[in-house]
Amino acid sequence: MKKVIACLLFLISSTTLVSASESNYPLDKVNIDLNNKDSLYRGAKIFVHRCLTCHSAQYMRYNRVAKDLGLDEEDVKKHLMFTTDKIGDPMTITMRPEDSKKWFGVTPPDLTLVTRYKGAEWLHTYLRTFYLDPKRPNGVNNLVFKDTAMPNPLWSLQGWQTLIEKGDKKGTPELKVSEPGSMTPKEFEVALDDLVNFLAYAGEPAQLERQKYGPKVLFFLAIFCVVTYLLKKEYWKDVH
Repeated sequence: MKKVIACLLFLISSTTLVSASESNYPLDKVNIDLNNKDSLYRGAKIFVHRCLTCHSAQYMRYNRVAKDLGLDEEDVKKHLMFTTDKIGDPMTITMRPEDSKKWFGVTPPDLTLVTRYKGAEWLHTYLRTFYLDPKRPNGVNNLVFKDTAMPNPLWSLQGWQTLIEKGDKKGTPELKVSEPGSMTPKEFEVALDDLVNFLAYAGEPAQLERQKYGPKVLFFLAIFCVVTYLLKKEYWKDVH
């Protein structure tokens, strides 16, 4: 029941990510690797430094992150916990909803389930395709979500991009970096992969356990099928 309520709350709060203004821009291919604990840790640090100021992940707890990623609680407190001092607290923000609505026009949604609802490919492409647009209140627009109210949270890493209207031969708009950020394009791609990887994990932490026990369960079922078949032959050998 708690999971159902959480999903409903997320759908209600996702109006800033879901809109009829979304485009048909081609989505990136994303390789989600939940077994890469280093990537998940790097993604968690990017999330708390770049996203957690406005967007919560309130269905994820710091101690669960520590356990799943094999982190020491002291490391989590030092590098990930900036809104609370209790390791068992959820990843919430201190900004009040009424303030965020006044500043951004809408209350930023919780991101715990964003990859389950929108997909990792959508999120990766969305975060990569911000470009300068002086007509927008925040000075930026987005190729995936036109007229988004969200500023570019990764601009200092990626740099500022400008839109090439004509785009490629298929007419797909293209972006070019007009002012470099602190990372090279390759470094930024790795950082973006890490962030999306962490949010994919946060959307369903049980994936780690399922992937660990899945092969064992399938092996047991294969052996059980053989035993069942032999037992069936034994029972029916005298039936003509």
